[in-house]
Amino acid sequence: MRWVTLLAAAATLIGASSAAVETITMKDRHFYTSSGKPFFIRGVDYQPGGSADFEKGHDPLSDINTCARDIYMFQQLGINTIRVYSVDPSLDHDECMTLLAQAGIYLVLDVNSPLQNEHLNNQEPWTTYTPMYLEHIFSVIEVFSGYANTLAFLAGNEVVFEKVSAKTTPNYLKAIVRDMKGYIERHVSRVIPVGYSNADDLDFRISLAKYLECGSEGYIDFFGVNSYQWCGHNTFEGSGYDKLVEDYTDYSLPVFFTEFGCNESPPRQWEEVDALYSDKMTGVFSGGLVYEYTQEANNYGIVDVAKNGQVKSRTDFIALQKAYAKAPSDVKLPKGATAPKRPAKCPAEDDPIFENITANMTLPWTLGEDMIKNGVADLVQRGKFVTVSQRATEYGIIIGGKTISDKEVEITTKTSDQKALAAGGHGEKTGGWNGNTPADAAASADEAESAAAATPVRGAMFVGSLSAVALAFGLFL
Repeated sequence: MRWVTLLAAAATLIGASSAAVETITMKDRHFYTSSGKPFFIRGVDYQPGGSADFEKGHDPLSDINTCARDIYMFQQLGINTIRVYSVDPSLDHDECMTLLAQAGIYLVLDVNSPLQNEHLNNQEPWTTYTPMYLEHIFSVIEVFSGYANTLAFLAGNEVVFEKVSAKTTPNYLKAIVRDMKGYIERHVSRVIPVGYSNADDLDFRISLAKYLECGSEGYIDFFGVNSYQWCGHNTFEGSGYDKLVEDYTDYSLPVFFTEFGCNESPPRQWEEVDALYSDKMTGVFSGGLVYEYTQEANNYGIVDVAKNGQVKSRTDFIALQKAYAKAPSDVKLPKGATAPKRPAKCPAEDDPIFENITANMTLPWTLGEDMIKNGVADLVQRGKFVTVSQRATEYGIIIGGKTISDKEVEITTKTSDQKALAAGGHGEKTGGWNGNTPADAAASADEAESAAAATPVRGAMFVGSLSAVALAFGLFL
C-alpha cells in the first residue's frame, strides 16, 4: 500500500468480562506470548476506504458500531492480528481496542498517515522530517501504548521502492526508528517493537533489511515484507517462497508478511497460507497479514461494505476462512531453529551488502528532543481499557450468502496476566535516541560533510538535515 504523494497505564478490563490479552514479547527472531509459546501472526490489513478516504475526525478504530461489525468478521476468519495504516491520535479508541482485546486480537499500527505533516517525503525527506511530523508520531505512540494488545509499531511502509528514495531516505528511516524507540524507552513501561514494512523489490529486499538491522542506534526490532509473488495455483518453490526464506535465513530479527495475497488469478485460494505456517517457513517467518479487508478500487478486498454499513463476504473471504482453519492453531518452531546474533556494528557504507541503497550511517539529529524528554501527554490522552457499550453491531452482516442474526463478538480471552503499567519508561536501551546535543550533531555534520565530498547525494542529504536543525532553532522564517 503506497501513498500517491511519494512523498499509560493499561488497566484491567472493566465490566462483565475482565479477561485481558497476554503481552507479546520478542526473543531472538520470533514473538512469544507471556506464557512462553511462540506467537505467529495470522491476520488481515484493515483500512476501510483506503488511504484516500482517511481524514481527521474518524479512523478504523474510533467507532464502536463499525468495530463490532468487523471484529465479528475477524473472529469468523479466525485471526489474531490486524494491521491499521492510519489513525487520528486525537480520537477516542478505548472501546474498539478493548473489544479487540476481548476478542483476542492484536494490533500492528503504522504511525504515519497520508495527511500533511504526518508522513515522510521519500524524495526529499529533510523537507518533512520536522517537529510537527514527530509530534504526530509520538502522539500515536502515546495513545496506543496504553493498550496491552498493541503488538508493534511500523515506522514506514514502502518508503524505499525506487532509485531516488533508495539514495535519499534510508538514514531518515533509521532516524525515525531511533526517535520512536527513544520515546518508548522514556515513556512506556514495556518494550513495544518498532519495525518497517518493505516493498518486496529484489533490489532492496536484502540491502535495506541489513541496513535497518545493524548498529547501536535506530535499528529496527522486526522486518515486514509486502509480498505478492505467490499467484494462483503454485508451489513453495514455484512461487519463489523458497528463495524468500533463503534470503532471510541469516537475519537476526523477526520477519513476517505485512502484506500478502496476489490477486492476478482470482478468486484467490490462499495456498500460501499452508506454506506460511509450515516447517518450511516458521523457522524464519512469523506469519503474516492478508491484504486487505475491504474491497477498494485495487480489487484486493475480501469483503464488500455497502453505503448503509452492511458487510458482505466475498469469495476470497470464504476461501481465506478455510485456509486459516486448516493451518495449525498452535504453531511450533521447527527443531533446531536458531537465531543469528544481531550485528551491533554496521559494515562499511560501501559494503556490497548495501547494494542499491545509500547506507549513510550518519543520522540527522532528532528534531523531537524536548518531546522525547518530556513526552506529549499534554497533547493526547493515553488509551485505556474500558467498559464496552456494545458487542453486537447495528449493521447487517452477510457471510456466504447467509444473513447473520446473532452478531455479538465472542469474548475469547480467558487468561489474564495484564498488569497496570508503571509511570515512566521501561529503562532498557533498545536503540533509541542517546541524548546527543545539537553541538554533537553539528560536529558529526562537519565530519560527515567532509567525508561526503565525493558523494553528491549524501552531501545533499546532509545539507537537508542541517537545514532541519536550523529550522528547529528558528533560524529560518
